[in-house]
Amino acid sequence: MTTFEDLIEEGEAVPTAGWDFGWFEGRATEERPSWGYSRLLAEHMADAEAALDLQTGGAEVLAGIPSAPKTLCATESWPPNLEIARRNLAPLGGTVVEVQDTDDLPFDDGSFDLVVSRHPTTVLWHEIARVLKPGGTYLSQGIGSGTNRELSEAFLGPLPAPEDLGIEADADAAGLSIITLQHQSLRAEYYDIGAIVHFLRKVLWTVPGFTVDRYRPQLAALHQRIVEEGPFVSHARRYLLKAEKRVPVHHP
Repeated sequence: MTTFEDLIEEGEAVPTAGWDFGWFEGRATEERPSWGYSRLLAEHMADAEAALDLQTGGAEVLAGIPSAPKTLCATESWPPNLEIARRNLAPLGGTVVEVQDTDDLPFDDGSFDLVVSRHPTTVLWHEIARVLKPGGTYLSQGIGSGTNRELSEAFLGPLPAPEDLGIEADADAAGLSIITLQHQSLRAEYYDIGAIVHFLRKVLWTVPGFTVDRYRPQLAALHQRIVEEGPFVSHARRYLLKAEKRVPVHHP
């Protein structure tokens, strides 16, 4: 039987660059949202002339579209992901620009008729609206409030009730009209402590400042719980948003 220390060492050793979660196969599972973001992304990209993917990671999802717009751009803030994203988008003729998640976008007003983002850490509503053409679309699968709360609390203790993300108000204030807004809670199961270590190193906001040394007692307790009771269950929360930039009304 693989020991606690072996699993910890394995979870620490796996590279975290990119958003490829293939390593988790057989070690952790997470339900997929029913709306099928990859399918929606492909459909919208097929109809676009100029598109922008924000916080693309390694562009693994974007690279899966069957056909690309004439202009395809992406942003990414983490240097290890940049090379991966550029390599993945090269066959589609895509360009990847290094931009910090909280910085203004280095694109002119009205540059894109489609802006997309999967699991953004920060949503700069006014910047999204600024770079969209009037009538343009913003499509996003976002991380819902209180996501993976059970996993966070296993390390941090009881947390305050999740706050409303304020999506409707923020979108409206930026000049975006919401067409679709759906929320789902998705069951996630972790079959060993190595998978949890790798997940917490990769999805940094789950336990801010996570290191194995800092949280070794909690890891040991969680390992024992998995050994005795089976997979640790948490719930990821996701939302699907489709919005359009309002066309200015000119009064005579």
